[in-house]
Amino acid sequence: MNRTKSRRRLIGVLSFSLVVTLGFFSAVGSAQAATAVDQEGFRRIGGIEQWVTIHGQDSSKPVLLFLHGGPGNPLSPFAKNIYGTWSRDFVLVQWDQRGAGLSFGKNPAQAQESLTLERMVADGIELTEQLQQQLGPRKVLLMGSSWGSVLGVHMAKRRPDLFAAYVGTGQLVSAQANGKASFTQTLALAEAAGDAGTVAALKAIGPPPHRDPRAFGVLRRAIKVYESKTSAPAPRDWWQAEARYQSAEAQAATEEGEEYSFLQFVGLAGDGMLSKIDLPALGPEYRVPMHFIQGEQDLLTPLVVTRGFVDSIQAPEKSLTVVPLAGHDPNPALIEAQQRLLLGIAQQKSSIAQ
Repeated sequence: MNRTKSRRRLIGVLSFSLVVTLGFFSAVGSAQAATAVDQEGFRRIGGIEQWVTIHGQDSSKPVLLFLHGGPGNPLSPFAKNIYGTWSRDFVLVQWDQRGAGLSFGKNPAQAQESLTLERMVADGIELTEQLQQQLGPRKVLLMGSSWGSVLGVHMAKRRPDLFAAYVGTGQLVSAQANGKASFTQTLALAEAAGDAGTVAALKAIGPPPHRDPRAFGVLRRAIKVYESKTSAPAPRDWWQAEARYQSAEAQAATEEGEEYSFLQFVGLAGDGMLSKIDLPALGPEYRVPMHFIQGEQDLLTPLVVTRGFVDSIQAPEKSLTVVPLAGHDPNPALIEAQQRLLLGIAQQKSSIAQ
């Protein structure tokens, strides 16, 4: 999921670097030091080297861990373009998950192994514990998009003691519910538009579940066409990767990681990780605030399914923000909604702490 053609890829051999700068601010005769963190490198998670970047103008600000989609589509090459200004208010953590991006490039032998939700949840929890050891024993804000939203809900459910709140965007709820709603809504739009080619392509694959991994691609392409008619696009420069991620080796390694992760996700016979996703089966009770931001025009994880899930859960706080003129993939309206929500959560937590 979150597969964007213009995203050209990453690599494995980058050295660990850490830059810390100090800025000084004075107020009423006393000085306060703000320590910025600018860190990029591999760290050992789940027994392998995985790529993590940490950026923030003040390391005392709330820590925000991003969980990317795909599962093979890391945000780290594009994070500064999309989220760079957030570094004033948060310590931003991007993680190339197992099987994706630079993490895959560093561990090519993983291509012979299976990718599992259980293993990736454990990786995410281990990374969160490392962040607390490094940046201080405070709870982390967790934000997952698309595939990352499945990972995030499982992490919040399993270790609520680690997280201040969970924010899901393009929330994937279950293979069955999302697949049925996605197919039905997209086919209805194609039929209403008199789009005989798309109607024929969708009817040829039929409704989910699919046993042919190519069927997911057929539906995804149709979704992109119809979402583009009703949602505002993202700026092109968002998907211009930083120079360090643009080498031929990086692009080749990441392309291979994306293919590997996609096949692990859908499975060669419709039996991949996607087929096992069922968040309602986890039970309705959550012990962390649960917030959701949904593009109104999202056809991949349709609003009707997200709304039903939000209504069904119990949490200390919960909310659903619906964003007009937005689909599944990020655009300025979705990013602004995420930032407003996260700033509100951070301010609330700060006032409670005081």
